[in-house]
Amino acid sequence: MSLIEISKLTKTYRAGDAQVHALHDVTARIDEAAFVSVVGPSGSGKTTLLNLVGCLDVPTSGHIRVLDQDVTSLSRRERTAFRGRHVGFIFQDFNLVPVLNVYENVEYPLRMVNGLPAAERRERITKVIEAVDLADQAGKRPDQLSGGQKQRAAIARALVTRPRLALADEPTANLDHATAFRIIALMKKMRDEFGTTFLFSTHDSRIVDEAEHILELEDGRLMAEKGREGGGND
Repeated sequence: MSLIEISKLTKTYRAGDAQVHALHDVTARIDEAAFVSVVGPSGSGKTTLLNLVGCLDVPTSGHIRVLDQDVTSLSRRERTAFRGRHVGFIFQDFNLVPVLNVYENVEYPLRMVNGLPAAERRERITKVIEAVDLADQAGKRPDQLSGGQKQRAAIARALVTRPRLALADEPTANLDHATAFRIIALMKKMRDEFGTTFLFSTHDSRIVDEAEHILELEDGRLMAEKGREGGGND
């Protein structure tokens, strides 16, 4: 079953008197519990695609369906609510709150969920921190963690709400080679455990091979789609 359906997606920005075509007529499909990499050079439209799928921006034309919901038709408030219920974000610069420890950073998005009992909140936080192997670091602040530990904390924070979709923009960009592969392995493990679809962008050709489904962008156009069961270009 498709989790994401993208149809004739176009995004155009205005830069002064010029128009910048960030995406042009992109069509793709992503299945549930998929592990997908969006690849391409700088300026190819990777981040724009993730922002549109994650309801952080709206397209100039075209449609995106996520969980059978046409998110391009939602109002700003409805997009915010949809993100909160269904989408987790993992940032390359981690975006952890510096004055909060690991436990509190992971807890933060759950504070936005109305009506979640405190006992269930504690159970979720404890489980996801253990899943990313940070139980012994739960009381530490971000400045006391290594880069890999910060990224694991960011993954835990993104998944504590149990989203159906996790979006990661260059999640290994600030990590060394060995740590980057450990982060990718962790994301796959979390996908297998929680059934979350991961959609991530990367410049790192070493990481691309770890993806099961690849969307290749160039100048805002989808040049190739590989690895999807039942279709795609090899």
